[in-house]
Amino acid sequence: MSAPRIGFVGIGNMGWPMAKRVTGAGFALTVFDANAARAGRFAAETAVGAAESGAALARAADIVITMLPTGAIVREALLGAGGIARSLARGAVVVDMSSSDPNGTRELGRALAELGVALVDAPVSGGVRGAEAGTLAIMVGGEDEAAIARVRPVLETMGAKVFRTGPLGSGHAMKALNNYVAAAAFTATSEALLVGKRFGLEPAVMVETLNASSGRNYHTDLVFPDHVVGGKFAAGFAIGLMAKDVGIAAGLAREIGVDSPLCQLTSELWNGARDALGGTADFTAAYKHWAARGG
Repeated sequence: MSAPRIGFVGIGNMGWPMAKRVTGAGFALTVFDANAARAGRFAAETAVGAAESGAALARAADIVITMLPTGAIVREALLGAGGIARSLARGAVVVDMSSSDPNGTRELGRALAELGVALVDAPVSGGVRGAEAGTLAIMVGGEDEAAIARVRPVLETMGAKVFRTGPLGSGHAMKALNNYVAAAAFTATSEALLVGKRFGLEPAVMVETLNASSGRNYHTDLVFPDHVVGGKFAAGFAIGLMAKDVGIAAGLAREIGVDSPLCQLTSELWNGARDALGGTADFTAAYKHWAARGG
């Protein structure tokens, strides 16, 4: 069987290096982005095709990967006017690697099944650095084992670890819960630094101490030294996306009746920071918002 043709939708901060890994592994690739100029630049740099429309992308692909800001945008790209899914051949597979709402993913899966198209959810963690290195953690949900087997070699070009999380929507649930834990850790670390600084501790010393102690986490290790203490505030992930992901986790808990006071509070805190700073601000700038709020 010949290698599948891949269509990649969404050539943004994450999509660009992820798509680059796919074509670098030898897969035939066509890209599409709402920003046609950006898709054109990617195509010129990597010598792949850039589709002029979603329908054109569908005609050039057996597997379509979406890496877009929200599940609503994914649904519109697939099923809206001129949507990609309506031009896909029956038997094609869509892989949504965006951070989408898990219940919305299940609804989308039912809609695509009516068109003879399988859906796999496969969101990622690891940021731009992981996307560039091909070391992302990928969380895979779906019921169609044949479809998952077809897309796994493509996923493995982008990630070092592929986790089979369960049925359709489970990958997106896992991603939202992961980002809730990460957001809570960033919030707690920020508060600790603000309290310590007011008391007279040096933030750099605090981060170094945390990293040698039980308070160590992803953010103390990789984010705070450069982007908070170092003042860059440019980790490459928008605060609006962080607030959205934590909101998905909080909403999921409410929908299934799980008491989750810390998750709900974390969601409120990140929504407040997003509203104050604007959704496109880097998520690390939440520290500055909380510092200003605390005087």
